[in-house]
Amino acid sequence: MNTPSNPLAHARIAVLGYGSQGRAHALNLRDSGLDVVVGVRKGGPSWEKARAEGFNVAEPAEAVKDADLVAVLTPDMVQPKLYKEAIEPNIKPGAALLFAHGFNVHFKQIEPRKDIDVILVAPKGPGALVRREYEIGRGVPCIWAVYQDVSGQAEAKAKAYADGIGGGRAMLIKTDFKEETETDLFGEQAVLCGGASALVQAGFETLVEAGYQPEIAYYEVLHELKLIVDLFYEGGITRMLEFVSETAQYGDYVSGPRIIDAATKERMKEVLKDIQDGTFAKAWIAEYQAGLPNYKRYKQADLEHPVEEVGKRLRARMPWLKAAAQPAAEPLQKTG
Repeated sequence: MNTPSNPLAHARIAVLGYGSQGRAHALNLRDSGLDVVVGVRKGGPSWEKARAEGFNVAEPAEAVKDADLVAVLTPDMVQPKLYKEAIEPNIKPGAALLFAHGFNVHFKQIEPRKDIDVILVAPKGPGALVRREYEIGRGVPCIWAVYQDVSGQAEAKAKAYADGIGGGRAMLIKTDFKEETETDLFGEQAVLCGGASALVQAGFETLVEAGYQPEIAYYEVLHELKLIVDLFYEGGITRMLEFVSETAQYGDYVSGPRIIDAATKERMKEVLKDIQDGTFAKAWIAEYQAGLPNYKRYKQADLEHPVEEVGKRLRARMPWLKAAAQPAAEPLQKTG
């Protein structure tokens, strides 16, 4: 039976999906002494990969049937169909349904059965980092939440799962599905992906249109951005200011607010409002159901932007980037 200290000690965990996060979670949980079965489509590359790495592998519906905890680690847009076809008819009463991102539950694309626990555990890092940190005896901080608790152990299950993937070695932060979903989407759209890429493209265009060489512009607004982001990552704005020149610091102070000003913040608030009221979710769901026509057009425009054409030529002359690029190539999305 489950022990009070670890309700998953004698439980079977079904990990659905064996992409970036799925593989890392499954391996870490197994190495933590937990019983793991991987649920993926038979015959696909993930099926063979999981089997080669020693897991019991089953079709999702079969994996769910005997599981005490089902971790849904597939992409957001395939989860509602997966839930309806494989999870809802098969998950045991009192079992736990776990997500690494709250999108579908928060926006009612999945309405979980009332007789199961519904929890969230989201490592704050890509799967490769989650695995690598675990292997060296450390862990990646995790946020966790409880949406539905029918067993009286939902919180304990979430924390035990987070411990199992290494999060307890670092830090566990309590949240809820609403906060996790809305802040995650905002971060991606306003800063990490949308904001950063648009800033880089605008900076590149500004320099090239002013007559500067595209190669020089690439290095100044894209290539060197990694140096600054690494400093942010290691020690925040404080560390960045310690390592850039006084000239760069002064430029930061006087010109930064000219680029990111009150009007920018107001537009960020508009982005956040669209996330909070469901406007973004409705648009994204409709886009996916329509076959991604706008998504494909937007993506192609980014891929064909001159900064990408110049960057491809320059990166070919920087062989040291190839090894370093492997982890960075992993999708930001936490449920691969």
